[in-house]
Amino acid sequence: MRILLLASAFNSLSQRLHAELRDRHHTVDVHVAGDDGELRAAVRRLRPDLVLAPMLRTAIPPDVWSEFTCLIVHPGPPGDRGPSSLDRAIQEGRTEWGVTVLQAEAEMDAGPVWAWAHCRLPERGKSDLYRNEVSDAAVSAALLAVERFASGTYAPQPQHGPGWWGTVRERPVLRQEKRRIDWAKDRTDTVLRKLRAADSQPGVLDVLCGGEWYLHGGHREPHLRGRPGELLATRAGALCRATTDGAVWIPELRRRRAPGGPATFKLPAVTALGSLLPPLPEVAAPLMPGDDVDPGWTDIAYHEAGPAGFLCFSFPGGAMSSDHCRRLLEAYRFALGRPTSVLVLGCGRDFFSNGIHLNVIEAAPDPAAESWANITAMDDLVAAVLTTTDRLVVAAVGGNAAAGGVMLARAADEVWCRAGSVLNPHYRLMGLYGSEYWTYTLPRRVGAAEAERLTGQALPVSAAAAERIGLVDRVLDCGPEEFAPSAAHLAGLFAASPVVQGRIAAKKAARRADERARPLASYREEELAVMRGQFFTPESPYHALRSAFVRKRPAPAGLLSRT
Repeated sequence: MRILLLASAFNSLSQRLHAELRDRHHTVDVHVAGDDGELRAAVRRLRPDLVLAPMLRTAIPPDVWSEFTCLIVHPGPPGDRGPSSLDRAIQEGRTEWGVTVLQAEAEMDAGPVWAWAHCRLPERGKSDLYRNEVSDAAVSAALLAVERFASGTYAPQPQHGPGWWGTVRERPVLRQEKRRIDWAKDRTDTVLRKLRAADSQPGVLDVLCGGEWYLHGGHREPHLRGRPGELLATRAGALCRATTDGAVWIPELRRRRAPGGPATFKLPAVTALGSLLPPLPEVAAPLMPGDDVDPGWTDIAYHEAGPAGFLCFSFPGGAMSSDHCRRLLEAYRFALGRPTSVLVLGCGRDFFSNGIHLNVIEAAPDPAAESWANITAMDDLVAAVLTTTDRLVVAAVGGNAAAGGVMLARAADEVWCRAGSVLNPHYRLMGLYGSEYWTYTLPRRVGAAEAERLTGQALPVSAAAAERIGLVDRVLDCGPEEFAPSAAHLAGLFAASPVVQGRIAAKKAARRADERARPLASYREEELAVMRGQFFTPESPYHALRSAFVRKRPAPAGLLSRT
């Protein structure tokens, strides 16, 4: 069929459905919702068999849904209506939820149900859940709905009448007054639910250091205590703040937008506050805590299980600043000093990496210089992985990855990927050529022609398709919570295998042969020569595209065609 994906943004769920539908040989077009006239023109031009809306903030015009079947993916179970369905579920502490695919009608979320799927809600942030458990359920329900529509025989279930089994609940948008944290009264569990329900958008509006800020993300702190609301410490760019019965770590802040002022964006909390932040102790978590130590939240940690080592990292939004890269490289070098034969990178359930940190770059006094510092720090990390020849390295990609994050994973000897992951192995949409040694690693894994297609077309790739073309080596068909233990179990078997030492020896020989044929440094020099011009040329599309992306504005017309 010809399917038009209609979305307010080509976000993670839209990208996953795009990839999954293409894997099933549907013709898929994408239209970013905005002007109703442009949507009408698109459907007239494309004449889709079906319109599927994975993430839509606005209503579809009646003349469109009355002529074309339009299916809406709603992140709530049947009968749950309203724009803050998932937010409310998390803030209320629900552990079971669902995703419904329903037909667009005049009343929002009230159309007949084509399919729905159940999902669990573990104690995670909204954006993490959305990309994982909710995404799994949404894809399952959407693909079933597409199959039912294609059959031409299925009758969707109206949300009324004697055959309706659900309870209809119409709930309004969850506004800031209902999200507000009362630091003098709210217990840690309540604070965490509020933070997690708003972690990506819209954040929780609060007063901090004399200004108004949106708080993004929240993690429990097991040891530090203080007066409720007091700032206690910093750790890896995050702030620790006391609650009535404990404390929480807040990784990111976003300044409230001034009336008529420019759009603001998330930054590491310490970076955002800058000189406004009072002196606080930096309380680092141990890189390799003992079995009897609970370090609380940390973005980088290392542990071992026999001959397998696990270097786990997780950065908000998958973005890696210069500081993230340098700290992760230091941790990687520590891991290389340990007596293991297999080293696993990643291990988490959300983003593996999306490459350089565009928000930190945008906020820097000299964005071009910070871009250069960030990409060279990323290259240093990738080089360390590529030149590791005394053990096998596995990248465990439990969530999505993009741009330099895909190339960081591909620098490993093997890439293990969760079935629900989406990969974007390209840089073009940000007006960049890319580095991270991609001109060395990517063609060797997928072939020169496929590498050119992946980086040129700039389309998302499903885990299954990535395995078919050689971009990843193994797909783990498991849920988000099961990925880390599944990868750890496989790594233990891998490390104990009698073939490992032979593979290490072959890897060492292959690296020597590749180095004789063409030094690894030359790939980096060639890539960075292009990127230097893209960073330091004022009229480079990169700067305008980066600013638009960070501030959530449409990309300037015509810029993408020049990249």
